[in-house]
Amino acid sequence: MTEKIGVVGAGIVGLAVARELARARGAEVTVLDKEPHVGAHQTGHNSGVVHAGIYYPPGSLKARLCREGVALLKEYCAANALPYDEVGKLVVASTRAERPLLSALAERARANGVPGIAELDGLALREIEPHAVGVGAIHSPHTAICDFPAVARRLALDVEEMGGSVRLSHPVRAIRERSGGVDVLAAKRKFTFDRLVVCGGLGTDTVAGMAGHPGDVRIVPFRGEFYALQGAAKDLVRGLIYPVPDPRYPFLGVHLTRQIDGGVLVGPNAVLALAYEGYTWRNIRNFGPILGWPGTLRMARSHWRTGIKEVYGSLVKGAFVRGARRYVPELTAADLVRAPGGVRAQAVARDGRLVDDFVVDVHGNIVLVRNAPSPAATSSLAIARHIAGIVPALVR
Repeated sequence: MTEKIGVVGAGIVGLAVARELARARGAEVTVLDKEPHVGAHQTGHNSGVVHAGIYYPPGSLKARLCREGVALLKEYCAANALPYDEVGKLVVASTRAERPLLSALAERARANGVPGIAELDGLALREIEPHAVGVGAIHSPHTAICDFPAVARRLALDVEEMGGSVRLSHPVRAIRERSGGVDVLAAKRKFTFDRLVVCGGLGTDTVAGMAGHPGDVRIVPFRGEFYALQGAAKDLVRGLIYPVPDPRYPFLGVHLTRQIDGGVLVGPNAVLALAYEGYTWRNIRNFGPILGWPGTLRMARSHWRTGIKEVYGSLVKGAFVRGARRYVPELTAADLVRAPGGVRAQAVARDGRLVDDFVVDVHGNIVLVRNAPSPAATSSLAIARHIAGIVPALVR
């Protein structure tokens, strides 16, 4: 008898998981999502970067699945005629004080097996990005960009072609686990599955709560706001220009990112959002649950100085411009225009610790993806293989 598996979430991770369960296990898969189209949130609101694996601690799930995911994603895009362009990335040290961090980052990248990593001086980096400045840089020539929403749409088609279904406008309203499986009420219909995988992204806590597994980490949303370069300023950036990241945070700082459509984004910052889908300051819909999680206030107490700096950058365009000019001095305020932002689903532990690695829990017949922030889109096909291997086997 064919096993029936439900997947909550039609973002790129959920769709990749559904495809893999159908492909590798021959399961009859049903994807449920409350939105009217796939990739409505994190998948459709990111910078489109296919990360090479530079930043992640060697041996971590992120490091392993990112490197595996890059290869799988590149192959998948080629097989399905989806855009994929290895534009390359510079991680730039703007001061001598950042040079030791840059060297450590290069060693980490090599330990993770990132190909082609080169350490450059201030002159050599300008051969890669003629308008950039810095005292040194790491060059990752195979870091790429792609169209993640297009990948998600293709994955949804794969699921359906393998006999599964993608049910959009089907918000999950209730979950009941029983000895042999899981019952799910979505929209006005009851679904019966042998197993359920929750890839809820920003809605993870809500769905996990319905399943009776609220967990020891909770999603705290961070809004990332972008500007875009306009006119001739777009020609000042060939590929990707990133700062040396602060090792205390999983965020990468304001950077310049060429897009698959030829545009260039500047950003994002990382501002605490007060709604899970808080794309603007006006949305405070989940203010209570977010601040009610003890980890949120503990995190805020530990990092309030950085938080104030990020809010200032959100409210004052000049702060964004200064951040960009640190790496490309020719930019002016007139070159930057507001662009749509996104919200990152970042898991925070009860003690206020920002959870860095991917986190997947198994509770009986239910598998919960607790934390899958960047590079989850890059890693999606590898994450799918990992999850397909831990979904409990069906015993008849």
